[in-house]
Amino acid sequence: MKFLFLLLFTIQLFSYDRIIALSPSINEIIYALDSADKIVGNTDFCNYPQDAKNKPKVGGYFSPSLEKIISLKPDMVIMQNSSIKLSKKLNRLGIKTTIVKKKRLDDIQNSIKIIGDVLDKKDSAKKILDKLNQKLKDIKGIVKDKKILFVIGHNTNLEKRIFVAGENLYFDDIINLSGNKNAYQSSFQGQPVLNLENIIATNPDIVVLLAPFTDKKGVTKDDLIKPWLSLPIDAKKDKTIYVVDKHYAGIPSQRLIYLLDDLKGFLEDARDKKL
Repeated sequence: MKFLFLLLFTIQLFSYDRIIALSPSINEIIYALDSADKIVGNTDFCNYPQDAKNKPKVGGYFSPSLEKIISLKPDMVIMQNSSIKLSKKLNRLGIKTTIVKKKRLDDIQNSIKIIGDVLDKKDSAKKILDKLNQKLKDIKGIVKDKKILFVIGHNTNLEKRIFVAGENLYFDDIINLSGNKNAYQSSFQGQPVLNLENIIATNPDIVVLLAPFTDKKGVTKDDLIKPWLSLPIDAKKDKTIYVVDKHYAGIPSQRLIYLLDDLKGFLEDARDKKL
């Protein structure tokens, strides 16, 4: 009887039923783990799946409202490591928090596991991770030792302020796992912002343009590819410039599998062009 009481107490102690997700990727992982009913709040930018738009909002990713969070009476707030100060404030108020990282590929994988543990969805988390690991294997060796540049944004002019994925992000890990290398090489740890001269200097063999929400920006894939076709780079010569315009582009959640599927297709196309 005593053992049963302790068991029930432990389950109750670690059962979180009112969760706030403080980033789109965290929100998506919770949905993927079939725990949407536990989400009592998320951010203004949590728009996938459709149902997530109907959840109470606590503000933006970088500026959530402490008052709104408290008013929703969460028993767990899951956030990224950029919100450590907020975590400390919530802890002082008796609200538990879980912090996950999203910068590197290992971080994304660990975040799925951690959130699975919090939700008592370990088996579901493992299935997601197994699928993700298989997708990573699928991109290996299609082409080798090519310079790949991931570009972020809706750039129809390449004269200045072109954001690219540096060596400190999960895109770099994905490129390396595929058997290739990041066209952008630097010891600089901040967000790389290039101009036209910098871009030409990288001379990528393959360019992947991450441009989610093009439907809201009023541009097409052709609009985004066109300026790259005027550059003296190998990707222009071989016409290996590709666009991911789906909403999952750049979201470090379980939907990374779709980006990996896209990348697999791009690498196969590059291979077929005898790159």
